[in-house]
Amino acid sequence: MLQFYRDDLARLDANDRLRSLRARTGVDFASNDYLGLGGSARLRDAVAAAIDRGVPIGSGGSRLLRGNHPEHEALEAEAAAWFGSEAALFFANGYAANVAAFATLPQPGDLVVHDALVHASAHDGMRLGRAPRVAAAHNDLAAFDAAIRGWRTDGGTGTPWIAVESLYGMDGDRAPLAALIDLADRHQAMLLIDEAHATGVFGAGGRGLAAAWHGRENVVTLHTCGKALGAEGGLLCLPRVLRDMLVNRARGFVFSTAPSPLVAAAVRAGLRILADEPERQARLWALVAEAERAFGFATGSQLFPVILGDDAAAVWHAARCQAAGYDVRAIRPPTVPVGTARLRISITCNVDAAAIAGLAEVLR
Repeated sequence: MLQFYRDDLARLDANDRLRSLRARTGVDFASNDYLGLGGSARLRDAVAAAIDRGVPIGSGGSRLLRGNHPEHEALEAEAAAWFGSEAALFFANGYAANVAAFATLPQPGDLVVHDALVHASAHDGMRLGRAPRVAAAHNDLAAFDAAIRGWRTDGGTGTPWIAVESLYGMDGDRAPLAALIDLADRHQAMLLIDEAHATGVFGAGGRGLAAAWHGRENVVTLHTCGKALGAEGGLLCLPRVLRDMLVNRARGFVFSTAPSPLVAAAVRAGLRILADEPERQARLWALVAEAERAFGFATGSQLFPVILGDDAAAVWHAARCQAAGYDVRAIRPPTVPVGTARLRISITCNVDAAAIAGLAEVLR
């Protein structure tokens, strides 16, 4: 009865793609805790204060039943004001937010044109959705334009939806957002921007790479709360009518137990830390500059991929880094395209210049 699963796992193992859960050890070069908020005293104190004022751990139900708590609503109001959008909606994580957005917002007769490297959660949402989808070559504006033009030529009359990440988490490169905004305007298209790896890191106060376009009627942004914000959850920032659509039509929202109100309180504190402690963002960028010097290359972000190509080579080199005391992980297909297995080195405020220099020596 279970032989299929044994065989499938054996195939993964034979191809150096078998994964397993491991405890965190060594210096953090693997997490997305970019500002070091995950273990910060201020975030812990905020959670303790929330408990003291009676904020519960569990919500007790979906938000359309009794699960809607004042902490959820306060977070959404504060997030909308902070990021400059008309409204915001809080989900348990960025994955759930992406799935809900792509499964619900594009309608039959619309078209989703997505960057070839968008996150798995976007793909899963598109598979659940009702609009056809087409991939465009990574960061290729002409490919996005051609896909929409071809669809119109073939009789497409709905709304095009352009889906990108502002900063790609496995490559560390940025989407050409200004040009994509122009493209969306020309085609009367909606633009969905996943800011997961840019929130807290880029823009004034960590508002992200898309900060200049928040609040536009044709822009939806996703800000995950489990990376630079140090907590958990996902915030969709969008026009109010789309928020209301998700509340009524997104199955992942309607039929899910609401996120913990205590986590919502933690995210609120994370947003306040972004506003009050810009030195965290400055420290991160100083460490990024240190890493650029030590590693000998730059991506313009806090993410440094060392592409090795072969899956086994990535696993072997990651093990060497870990044995030396540096938590670096191997990233293999299907997370990245076949032939591009890599070490993904993430710079966070959890490291210092000495640790960066030590890892650079191991890599050399």
